[in-house]
Amino acid sequence: MSSSEPPLPEADPSDRGDIDADEHERPTRLALVPRYIDQGYDPRSVERRRLWVEEKTGAELSHVGRGSLDPRDFRGNIENPVGVAQMPLGVAGPLKVLGEHAQGTFYVPLATTEGALVRSYERGMAAITRAGGAEARVWIDRNRVSPIFHLSSVGAARDFAREVEKHAGEIRRRAELTTRHGRLEQISCLPVGRKVIVDLGFSTADAQGMNMIVKAAEAACEWMVEHLDAERYQIFSGYNSEKRVSGALLRGGKGKKVTAGVRLPADLVRTLFRATSEEMVDMWQHTVLGHLTAGAVGYNGHYANGLTALFIATGQDVANVVNSSVGVTHFELEDDGALFASVTLASLSVATVGGGTGIGTHRECLELMGCAGAGNARKLAEIVAATLLAGELSMGAAIASGEFVAAHETYGRNRPKA
Repeated sequence: MSSSEPPLPEADPSDRGDIDADEHERPTRLALVPRYIDQGYDPRSVERRRLWVEEKTGAELSHVGRGSLDPRDFRGNIENPVGVAQMPLGVAGPLKVLGEHAQGTFYVPLATTEGALVRSYERGMAAITRAGGAEARVWIDRNRVSPIFHLSSVGAARDFAREVEKHAGEIRRRAELTTRHGRLEQISCLPVGRKVIVDLGFSTADAQGMNMIVKAAEAACEWMVEHLDAERYQIFSGYNSEKRVSGALLRGGKGKKVTAGVRLPADLVRTLFRATSEEMVDMWQHTVLGHLTAGAVGYNGHYANGLTALFIATGQDVANVVNSSVGVTHFELEDDGALFASVTLASLSVATVGGGTGIGTHRECLELMGCAGAGNARKLAEIVAATLLAGELSMGAAIASGEFVAAHETYGRNRPKA
């Protein structure tokens, strides 16, 4: 540190790194990561925290400290920042999309360390684009919170559900008083003994919006407890399937339900995929059996690959890959030998505002697709669906043609051919 630089910030005395775990019973001390004054989001505090971690662990975090982002922009997105985790970023395309919201040819950013992944998606995109493009449509655009209420008896639970239906307008009003952007569009009751799950479906505009709608749901629940004879409630029942897989996701209502489909002429399938349409459908039929035998929820080849790479690139909540990867891929053989392929993503959680979408490289990747900022979440959803369709086609072709292992040997495993 040069003599002209300001001194590193002092730690907040109330947030020092070492504190007694239990000074009366145990002499051990907990080495908590220091927060520093005002939680330490200024660059000098981040540097000092990183040096503290290096000293505690013996690790050298030189790359972690070399990011181009201003850590002051991290407030609200992360705690105890020490720098950035950097990922290789590739771009696949061109991908032609014929959507209601996404119309045109796009180049898609994919952040990954899995060799052959970008090349595979690009092959599928080339096939879709040469076939004229993938048609895409958003069917449902909603997020949900599903609190559970305790009633005194089964009869009381049924009466409560009737009252919820009767007072839906007031429940909606109470919820929407807490937010400028969220709208309560759907209310339904599901009985479980003398408990009642109240499924609240919200429109969240261009945000993923979970924090927003939980706050709105809490206001509605407080009103229901006060006026509708419920004894108490828990804000989360687990029914909403946030960041977990469930069969309920297939019907939609948790994020965006979006479909993309393309018709590939038989000669195009043979030329680009080195397989026939019949072989592609045969592969699909056989792997459906495996999914059924495994008790899988839905059917897909590798939605999670494309979703994770896109989510990391564009600043999405990556844990929502779990619920977003529930869906159905379908391959059909047409009378003239063409292959019709489609994907239906039942519960896709993507946003273009909020969370990490406005930070540095994430915003740039959204801008690359023309999806940054308000008014673009459904456009992004259609591009995501078309991208996953490309991935399903390419992986399906690799299996059908017997080239799956050879492709990974050629382009992956840290020894790709030039």
